[in-house]
Amino acid sequence: MWNPCPFTRHPALLVYIVLEIFIHSVGGLNVCMSGSATSCEECLLIHPSCAWCAQEDFGQVRTLNSRCDFSQNLQKRGCDAPFIESPRSGSSLLRSKPLSSKGSGVTQYDVIQIYPQKISLSLRPGDQTSFEVQVRPVEDYPVDLYYLMDLSLSMKDDLDTIRNLGTKLAEEMRKLTSNFRLGFGSFVDKNISPFSYTAPKYQDNPCNGYKLFSNCVPTFDFRHLLSLTDKVDRFNEEVQKQMVSRNRDAPEGGFDAILQAAVCKEKIGWRKEAYHLLVFATDDIPHLALDGKLGGLVHPHDGQCHLNDKNEYSAANKMDYPSLALLGEKLAENNIFLIFAVTKRHYVLYKNLTALIPGTTVEILDQDSKNIIQLIVNAYNNIRSKVELSVWDHPEDLNLALTATCQDGQPLTGLRKCADLKIGDTVSFNVTVDARGCPPKGTRKSFTIRPVGFKDRLEVSVDYHCDCRCTYFTKTNSSRCNSAGTYSCGMCRCEPGHLGVRCECEEGEVDHQHLSACREAEGKQVCSGRGECSCNQCLCYESEFGKIYGTFCECDDFSCARHKGILCSGKMKEFICHGECHCGECKCHAGYIGDNCNCSTETTSCVSDDGKICSGRGSCVCGRCQCTEPGAFGDTCEGDRHMWLQQASQYETDDSNTVQCVYKTENDCVMKFTYSEHANGQSILTALKEPECAVAPNAMTVLLAVVGSILLMGIVLLALWKLVITIHDHREFARFQSARSRARYEMASNPVYKQSIPFHPMETDFHMHSIKSCNGGVH
Repeated sequence: MWNPCPFTRHPALLVYIVLEIFIHSVGGLNVCMSGSATSCEECLLIHPSCAWCAQEDFGQVRTLNSRCDFSQNLQKRGCDAPFIESPRSGSSLLRSKPLSSKGSGVTQYDVIQIYPQKISLSLRPGDQTSFEVQVRPVEDYPVDLYYLMDLSLSMKDDLDTIRNLGTKLAEEMRKLTSNFRLGFGSFVDKNISPFSYTAPKYQDNPCNGYKLFSNCVPTFDFRHLLSLTDKVDRFNEEVQKQMVSRNRDAPEGGFDAILQAAVCKEKIGWRKEAYHLLVFATDDIPHLALDGKLGGLVHPHDGQCHLNDKNEYSAANKMDYPSLALLGEKLAENNIFLIFAVTKRHYVLYKNLTALIPGTTVEILDQDSKNIIQLIVNAYNNIRSKVELSVWDHPEDLNLALTATCQDGQPLTGLRKCADLKIGDTVSFNVTVDARGCPPKGTRKSFTIRPVGFKDRLEVSVDYHCDCRCTYFTKTNSSRCNSAGTYSCGMCRCEPGHLGVRCECEEGEVDHQHLSACREAEGKQVCSGRGECSCNQCLCYESEFGKIYGTFCECDDFSCARHKGILCSGKMKEFICHGECHCGECKCHAGYIGDNCNCSTETTSCVSDDGKICSGRGSCVCGRCQCTEPGAFGDTCEGDRHMWLQQASQYETDDSNTVQCVYKTENDCVMKFTYSEHANGQSILTALKEPECAVAPNAMTVLLAVVGSILLMGIVLLALWKLVITIHDHREFARFQSARSRARYEMASNPVYKQSIPFHPMETDFHMHSIKSCNGGVH
């Protein structure tokens, strides 16, 4: 039952140190024996370090769940190795052709750029296994390049520039590969409103009435013009025939074109044994998924090829634009590297898209595409200098962790990408896999690891170790179980109404005579009060604190002395076990003594710089020096108080035998103490008071002082501003009063000024009457 820490007794198990951390939980519990496993399968699921003994005559029959333990413990307790069920996770190579160094030539179809090519994993839940993947981009590998060009009206000058692109590009690319092919396609946008001009007068010529350029070809979404070929003159000829078109809004339908170029493999002519480069040249932004709803297109893109007999995209007016997720999936599925060749003002947008679409790069295109050849060469070199792994069909119940080892040889945990590589460099990736649980019996799963843009892949098949071999020999109504139970993996599972290790008892057979066999002594409790008596034997209760065991359940592994709350001074965080609790007593491991195993017999920590134990001035007790020589102090008694006192300032005191000293520490603290020697030679230091240290200013006080100063300064400035404004207003008012007084004086003395005469209506009527009388009117 005594369970010493396996990694202290078996150095070979240090490989599994991470797993062994969990051998004991808090308080020193054995996770296997405290897991209540009643079958082999249940035992294996408790922890990857747990094992089951299927040996029939194994163990103490009165110890509950004793068959589930650590493998090394089972062997120590008498279980023969052939009967121990403890499957481990592992891997096996199924196909492992060596890596190639050159791509082109007569053997190009056998080029291998990933190693291995197929493996099988056997996984026990919780038990990790690892395997290594190597990738080497070979020299002179074939290249297929499909040039996809925006032929909207704003790209007219670019079209003029690339009319002889094929010849020049082929010359540059053949410096990098001897096997190069080139293809060509173009795009504008969907020919429906609001993306294009749909009025009848624009159907044949969307540039109708446009003063700057009045002649265009009808709007189209995507048109495949030239399949991949090594006859680059045909590329030039095809480009010479092209004319620009015109759409209505700024975004283009380029993503429709990219998806068709990716999935229409036969018509485009992508070779299986070649790098696939898709150059996307444009001067504007693309339409994305859901934009099509503006034109009434509610059906999402189906990701299929829809090129008609004229090699034009026939579903342009039936389906929405593709999403970024669909685009990335189809590009990766067909091993295509996408190169965005875009103008500077849209660089940031497309740069952000590269983070969402694996295997994509972006380069800045001049306004007239003059730098297109150098752009493609730079992008190709950039692609060839990187290796990034992608995982396909990843089962949800598997955990995968990748560690990249690039050309500098340093492992980079969590990374699956290497950059700045040269052609021919080999990089490796460590892949760690573990299963989180057990799927239904007979389940086999698989996933694929692929370098982005490569046709090479590693196929990984997964088998689960969730069953025990011993279960294949299960027998019902076994004679080993008195024909009253099923025998499986070393133990009996009794039928209802039967009890006992071999189902030898029936319920109701318990009497006083049988109970006496379950008492340690007359007068003591049955099974020590910690179990039940069944068929003349104690079945011990389970406890959340640990294991209860023994013939009469008198022992446990959690009632021992503790040190700092840890049972028998165990320190699992530091991978140290000082002892094990066995039936209420700590059994100390080698190198430790004491009731709770907290006293180390190791003397390494007591060795001073001169190689002596405690500098020869003390003894080593429990791994620490106890200085015995007067004046000696320090971790290894290396210090000398007499020497130290010589550095301190001394002052005389009234006591002739006492010297008062002042000592300044490294922290600028001043210590005052007295030194005297006892008659037996013992040095006595007496501190007079606490060390006096320079106290740093309180941060809150400084903050409040600064804030208060700022507020005070603000108030003073406001008061000064108010004073200045008040003085200015008084002066202006005085000037106003003075000007008003002068105005009154001038009004009174002005000779031109005459007072107005009040108006009287009656007087006016009298004058009018007099005038009428004089003219012979009414008399």
